Amino acid sequence: MAGRDPVNGLVAGVGRTCPPRPRLKTALIIAESMVVVGILVVWLASPAVRQSKSLWVLFLYCFPSQFVLAAVPHEPAILFFGKFNPAWAVALSATAGTLITEVINYSIFESLADLKTFRRICQGRLINRLVALFRKAPFLTLWIAGLTPVPFYPFRFLVVLARYPVSFYALAVVLSRFPRFYILAALGRAFNLPNGLIAGLFLVLMAAALIPLVRDRLRRRAPEDRPAPAP
Repeated sequence: MAGRDPVNGLVAGVGRTCPPRPRLKTALIIAESMVVVGILVVWLASPAVRQSKSLWVLFLYCFPSQFVLAAVPHEPAILFFGKFNPAWAVALSATAGTLITEVINYSIFESLADLKTFRRICQGRLINRLVALFRKAPFLTLWIAGLTPVPFYPFRFLVVLARYPVSFYALAVVLSRFPRFYILAALGRAFNLPNGLIAGLFLVLMAAALIPLVRDRLRRRAPEDRPAPAP
C-alpha cells in the first residue's frame, strides 16, 4: 500500500504481540523484597539467630544490611563473625550475600527508572550532573565507594541512571566489598572486641542513619502544624 512504512508497521505488530512487560518484573521485585523483610524479621525476633556464629547467618544478614537503603548496618556483624571465623571465610560469605542483594537492588531501581514520576525527578540538573560525573570513571568510582566508608546507597541509583551494565556493577561490588569485609573481619579477630562494644557500635550506626531521616521528616511537617496567621 502506497505511503505505508514497513518498518513502523513491523514495530507496531511486535508491540501488539508482546505481553505487558512490567507485571512479571513487579511480581519478582515484590517477592524479593518480601524475602529480605522476612530475613530481617527472623533475625530481629530470634536471639538464637543473632547470637549464632554460623557464617550462614552472616550470609543471610547481608540481605537486609545491603538492601536498597540498608535497614541495618553491616560493619558490626562483620566484626562479630570475624572473632570466631577466619577473615577470608567471613569476607567470602559476606561478599556472596552482598553480591546477590546488589543484583536485586539493581533490578528494583531499573524498574523504578521506567516509571514516569521517577523519570521526571531524575531530569533535574543536579542529577544529570552527578550521572555525567559518574560516567567519567564508573568502575573506579564504584570500587572506591565499595571499599571505603562512603555511603554506598546513592551509587545504586547512579548505576541504573547511567545505564551501567549489571555485570560490571557486580564485578565492582565483588572487588571492592571483599577486601573491605576482609579488613573488618581481621580487625574483629585481632582485637577480639567485646560483644557489648559491638552492640554499641550497631546502635550508634543505626542512630546515625535514622536521625537525619527523622529530622527531615519533622522539618517537612513543621509548616503543616504551624497555625495559620490571623487575618
